[in-house]
Amino acid sequence: MSILINKNTRVVTQGITGKTGQFHTRMCVEYANGKNCFVAGVNPKKAGEDFDGIPIYGSVKEAKKQAGVTVSVIYVPPPFAAAAIWEAIDADLDLVICITEGIPVRDMIEVKDRMRKQNKKTLLVGPNCPGVITPDEIKIGIMPGHIHKKGRIGVVSRSGTLTYEAVGQLQDLGLGQSSCVGIGGDPVNGLKHIDVLRMFNDDPETDAVIMVGEIGGSDEEIAAEWVKANMRKPVVGFIAGVTAPEGKRMGHAGAIISGGKGTAQEKLAVMEACGIKVTKDPSNMGRLLQSVL
Repeated sequence: MSILINKNTRVVTQGITGKTGQFHTRMCVEYANGKNCFVAGVNPKKAGEDFDGIPIYGSVKEAKKQAGVTVSVIYVPPPFAAAAIWEAIDADLDLVICITEGIPVRDMIEVKDRMRKQNKKTLLVGPNCPGVITPDEIKIGIMPGHIHKKGRIGVVSRSGTLTYEAVGQLQDLGLGQSSCVGIGGDPVNGLKHIDVLRMFNDDPETDAVIMVGEIGGSDEEIAAEWVKANMRKPVVGFIAGVTAPEGKRMGHAGAIISGGKGTAQEKLAVMEACGIKVTKDPSNMGRLLQSVL
């Protein structure tokens, strides 16, 4: 059992022939069960060709029909990425993981609006995210596979590098992960902390969760209120951006404090009030998690 992806997932790479798509597809194929999972690529101009033996199709619908793909990962350049996301959603895949950074916010607003109006079942992770990994089974994205190992701790994070940091600390303490989900830091994105926490709550193979947030927006506060009311497992939290000045965008496009809302202090206070153990020191995430087991 894992959330979102496992060793039987069948993946199509959109943007498989670009430099980034090639590099990370190779890395994912080499990880655990990747050879059996990465079964298709999409490039309308190169349909009928292959990349390292992976057949390339003209569209996601065709890849689904011919190769039985259920999940897409997207490395398409920003101006075309929203259309690529929609193509995968339109093909009714179970999950779309968009790695691309720098997609115009307006493009993402349109995609999300269409998803809602057409009541699409596809789940979206990202954009601007490191992806999803179920250790020792499959990795879809750009995270370094070697730092992960199978275990019972769930990780959900808005920050890519802090996901790796949390995982590295768990590793040092001998704690493996059930699944790690990098949800990305853009202001308009797919799954939120609350959605992933729900999945971890229902997953019999996850015992506790590290939740990493960032300044900006109110997703962490919404998730914390849900944790207080529903979560049956311990959650520990960290918020990046404690020293960020108001009104200045930090790192991710969604990381901006406006009108005094969305500060790290405010988020940490709400999380603590909702029963989430928090730390202001990113080097303490692993030890804090260990303390609640």
